[in-house]
Amino acid sequence: MISRTLGPEVGGSIGLMFYLANVCGCAVSLLGLVESVLDVFGADVTGSSGIRVLPQGYGWNLLYGSLLLGLVGGVCTLGAGLYARASFLTFLLVSGSLASVLISFVAVGPRDIQLAPRPGTNGSSVPPRYGHFTGFNSSTLKDNLGAGYAEDYTTGAMMTFASVFAVLFNGCTGIMAGANMSGELKDPSRAIPLGTIIAVAYTFFIYILLFFLSSFTCDRTLLQEDYGFFRGISLWPPLVLIGIYATALSASMSSLIGASRILHALAQDDLFGVILAPAKVVSGGGNPWGAVLYSWGLVQLVLLAGKLNTLAAVVTVFYLVAYAAVDLSCLSLEWASAPNFRPTFSLFSWHTCLLGVASCLLMMFLISPGAAGGSLLLMGLLSALLTARGGPSSWGYVSQALLFHQVRKYLLRLDVRKEHVKFWRPQLLLLVGNPRGALPLLRLANQLKKGGLYVLGHVTLGDLDSLPSDPVQPQYGAWLSLVDRAQVKAFVDLTLSPSVRQGAQHLLRISGLGGMKPNTLVLGFYDDAPPQDHFLTDPAFSEPAEGAREGGSPALSTLFPPPRAPGSPRALSPQDYVATVADALKMNKNVVLARACGALPPERLSRGSGSSAQLHHVDVWPLNLLRPRGGPGYVDVCGLFLLQMATILSMVPAWHSARLRIFLCLGPREAPGAAEGRLRALLSQLRIRAEVQEVVWGEGAETGEPEEEEGDFVNGGRGDEEAEALACSANGLVRAQQGRGTGGGPGGPEGRDGAEGPTTALTFLYLPRPPADPARYPRYLALLEILSRDLGPTLLVHGVTPVTCTDL
Repeated sequence: MISRTLGPEVGGSIGLMFYLANVCGCAVSLLGLVESVLDVFGADVTGSSGIRVLPQGYGWNLLYGSLLLGLVGGVCTLGAGLYARASFLTFLLVSGSLASVLISFVAVGPRDIQLAPRPGTNGSSVPPRYGHFTGFNSSTLKDNLGAGYAEDYTTGAMMTFASVFAVLFNGCTGIMAGANMSGELKDPSRAIPLGTIIAVAYTFFIYILLFFLSSFTCDRTLLQEDYGFFRGISLWPPLVLIGIYATALSASMSSLIGASRILHALAQDDLFGVILAPAKVVSGGGNPWGAVLYSWGLVQLVLLAGKLNTLAAVVTVFYLVAYAAVDLSCLSLEWASAPNFRPTFSLFSWHTCLLGVASCLLMMFLISPGAAGGSLLLMGLLSALLTARGGPSSWGYVSQALLFHQVRKYLLRLDVRKEHVKFWRPQLLLLVGNPRGALPLLRLANQLKKGGLYVLGHVTLGDLDSLPSDPVQPQYGAWLSLVDRAQVKAFVDLTLSPSVRQGAQHLLRISGLGGMKPNTLVLGFYDDAPPQDHFLTDPAFSEPAEGAREGGSPALSTLFPPPRAPGSPRALSPQDYVATVADALKMNKNVVLARACGALPPERLSRGSGSSAQLHHVDVWPLNLLRPRGGPGYVDVCGLFLLQMATILSMVPAWHSARLRIFLCLGPREAPGAAEGRLRALLSQLRIRAEVQEVVWGEGAETGEPEEEEGDFVNGGRGDEEAEALACSANGLVRAQQGRGTGGGPGGPEGRDGAEGPTTALTFLYLPRPPADPARYPRYLALLEILSRDLGPTLLVHGVTPVTCTDL
């Protein structure tokens, strides 16, 4: 039950602990039975009431316990039917014995009862000691109200509240006996709660009545020095012995048959592999005799301990761990608010569950801190073992329900009206056509998110009206497997649309939830480069998954189509590609276009530290290179957005060793140093560590009439050739700086291949706004292609939202 609630890792470990508790509980009951038999029939019995026929000693005690275990094991091996009949017989014997004891409290007059000498003393040289049965006497009750803990006369140990509780608690561990036998009951959903509540109420009443009668009639000396004082005050002492023997036998049978059923359940779930394989064997009638024999052998080993009170504390701790887990299961289901959790017990409350968990843990450490710590450590090791082995995933996990409940609660509290620029973080929507060719970009976007939302979006072309079913739903499994194998922290959002542009609009509007919605659209660059299949070269995808090797789920490479062949038609036209960028900007979303990410150094895309990686630069050009004059400068929103994104990337461990370089473009008549000083002051305020380099840009472009503005894309006064020449010149400027080391100034266009020292690993460029006229979209895209040609991995970024703040 716990495995199906909390998961196989927790349920399996708790189940094994509960099994060990029942095994030890069976041993404790048998040792108690041997002790009570030897108190009367042992050869070393002192006093006048003993019948000295049974030899005593460690070996003899072990023999008696083994014989009684054989009797109990034989009953349990023959099946639950015989056990039920034997249990009913013992119930009648115990009830008759209790009735005689209760009558004796009233019918027997005051008397003195001789106490046996303490172990280790010479009985002949010590004067006899007596305890007193006073009958109902208020003075006796008053004397017994205090604590007055004394030494245990059987062990010599000083008793405390915790030690007495540990011994007494073993008389209450049958509360799970009905649940252990749920497989044998005709109507367990009715029989278990009804039988358990009746048994608990009946036992509680009997214990309270015996406590009251004993404290009213027996002095403290008799209670502390003679654990079998019921015989001394009984009308017919043999009936008390019969009740004690029947109780011990019943408890040992209940523990053994319960342990065997728990072990059989663990074996059937195959949580511990071949170790518990023999426990799966059952008879023709369904009796798990293999588990009974398994448990019988373990009880036999526990009997070697030989000390009743030594085992009592350990058994109690094991039971408390199991009971705490049951309470935790109910508490978890209640806190998860699962609609299917509808307990029929009307007095159920999460308050009682929490009280039960806290009480069990508290008493564990009060009874035996060492045993409590050891049991929790053992449970943790077992849980780790089961987690490493992997268990069935079809049972459901309450942790998922708890996470859902908590996430929903906190999403409701995440108020978008309270957003502030100081706490801005990128929340990315990466549109992916085929992940085979976008794997490096997928990992780079994962590094850029900085703890924010990251959504992988994909548009499937089609119209639901013309399809028999939704083709998107079956694809989710493949995309989630992709996220697992790529080791990125991303959500998956898929949609069906007649065009990629409309699908992108859908995803931009509806992806995310509440205050967690994408604020940045990431697209791969639209060029003529043939797509590569990174599944063939990436180590995480080149080897089949574990499940695929074992004949389980198919390999991930078979779930996505091969890359598009060069020259084949595309799902997205250049016009719609630029229109998608324009749509995102109209929706007030930032845009990132990524080009040539497949050329990124592999160590920069890893999850580890990049301290040992080759030294690289990250170049940032925060000004619009297609608008060489008349711009707002380096302090506009888009330029600061570029700085923020580059800084976020430098905070990723894999990019720690990369140096951030910011290039400041100067007009031909602008004095060097002034703009650089202002930029350095701003970087200091923003706590951005970067090198600043000035380059001259825009020579000859300041003549003529003011240009016609269309957003940031200004080339209305130029022809196509002039605009292309400007983009080509800007491209040459960026390439010239990529191969230069720290401190390099404007000079000849040295090629990257011939440069010495660090090279540029990634370039951030200012992405101009698309023109207002859709007819000029192809020209705009052509200028972006020229601007970013042969620059290596490049991110063209346009930001529309403020991301930095220098005010307190």
